[in-house]
Amino acid sequence: MAHYKPLARKLRLAAAYKSNAPVPIWVSIRTRLKVRRGMRRRHWRRNKLKV
Repeated sequence: MAHYKPLARKLRLAAAYKSNAPVPIWVSIRTRLKVRRGMRRRHWRRNKLKV
C-alpha cells in the first residue's frame, strides 16, 4: 500500500484494525463459552478489506 494515504482511507483502516480484536475473556466466562470467537474477525490473508 502507498506511503501516502488520504485521511478517509486511513481512518477506515484504523477502524478495521480496532474491530479485529478478539472477544474479551469476560464475555466467554459470562456466556459459559457459548461465545468463543467474534463474528467479525478477519484474517489478513483470507478476507481482504474493500477500502
